[in-house]
Amino acid sequence: MVIRINSAAVSLFRLSARLVLAALLVGIVAACAENVAVDPPAGEGASVDTSSVDGQVFSAAEEDLYLARFERMIEAFSSGGSITSIYDTMDQVPGDSSPVLLGRKLGEGLSESARSKIINYVEARNSSALIVVKGGNVILEAYFGSYDQDDKLNGKSLAKPLSVIAVGRAIMAGHIDSLDQPASDFIEEWKDTPKEVITIRQLLGMRSGLEAQSGGPTPDHIMNRAYLHPRHDEIIINEYPLKNVPGERYDYSNANAELIAPIIQRATGRDYASWVSTEIIQKLNAGGGDIWLNRTGGTAHSGCCILLPAETFAKIGLLVMRDGVWEGEQLLPKGYADAMRQGAAENIHAGLGLYLGHPYKEYRGANNPDSDPFPTYHSEPYARDDLYLFDGNSNQVVYMIPSEDLLILRLGATPSKEQPWDNAILPNMVLEALSE
Repeated sequence: MVIRINSAAVSLFRLSARLVLAALLVGIVAACAENVAVDPPAGEGASVDTSSVDGQVFSAAEEDLYLARFERMIEAFSSGGSITSIYDTMDQVPGDSSPVLLGRKLGEGLSESARSKIINYVEARNSSALIVVKGGNVILEAYFGSYDQDDKLNGKSLAKPLSVIAVGRAIMAGHIDSLDQPASDFIEEWKDTPKEVITIRQLLGMRSGLEAQSGGPTPDHIMNRAYLHPRHDEIIINEYPLKNVPGERYDYSNANAELIAPIIQRATGRDYASWVSTEIIQKLNAGGGDIWLNRTGGTAHSGCCILLPAETFAKIGLLVMRDGVWEGEQLLPKGYADAMRQGAAENIHAGLGLYLGHPYKEYRGANNPDSDPFPTYHSEPYARDDLYLFDGNSNQVVYMIPSEDLLILRLGATPSKEQPWDNAILPNMVLEALSE
């Protein structure tokens, strides 16, 4: 492997031990940005110098942009700040021109003391938004700090279930045959390679055999290049390692979800942001937002971290909870939402873009059950066996409980060590309050 190392790269290798330790977390927490700086990319195409990585040739300007992103991210980790500056190229995801809000029956079924208790728990944990939807109506809504219902909030890995829905819409439209279609029908670079047999279902369910998410302290590490490079999609397609036989092991990896954008583009002939906009967000009569592109005119990041209003994320959850039907229209193939809710033998808590609440396990997270370094704490079982959830980094959560026609959303920054997040408390608190 050969990579051009300029003075910026050299300075990275001289980082203190603290910076290197922070860098080790990059591969796991790279999708943690809480806000977005929308600035033009640095001088693309300004240089004819090239760098070659495993046979791929990239311009000097592209490598410089990558190194600048890497350095900004390391600096953010070392200083304890949020990763706000790596998103330097954004694309709009237009929503409905006149978004239709969910019905409001604020306070219905909740006592004043219960409302205060719920809001206080959420607010104390660095939250930006709280929404509780019962029977299709918002019964509790709160925004914290400077945020309100029109703000675009970073859903982090809530982008992943959105990518699963994007595939469902493509199946519905006839662009993709089924979840079990080989991804190599669209990623033709995989033909005649061991990756040829990977199915779309295996990508969506993190059972593709692609290397698990991990950390890497140097700019040439695949985890960093696969996330930050202005041609990250090409790097994932051509360089990302296959470590296990497809279908035989569950391993969380952003690469799986990041591949959905190029698959959608190649299957539909449309860019990912446009597809999500017209086929999902506008179908839900919801407010739109922004999505990060790897470069101007390039490919969107489908694995993280689309910015949308909180209620739009809630509507995405309601669509799944309603088995793909919205306002009488079947937006997802019949049975598709149910397929999303099916666990696998390799991880019984992981469906397609979402997680299953039962059976109870005190500590569990997104990674392989046998090797999860950052599991999420559950102090008690969920009070309903049919609960499932979207769950993103820093506790971006959308809990769905079909038996109660109930959805609960929390978005925000990482809770403090003094007020940590317990994944079972909020839904159980709401359920208890509604039963009083």
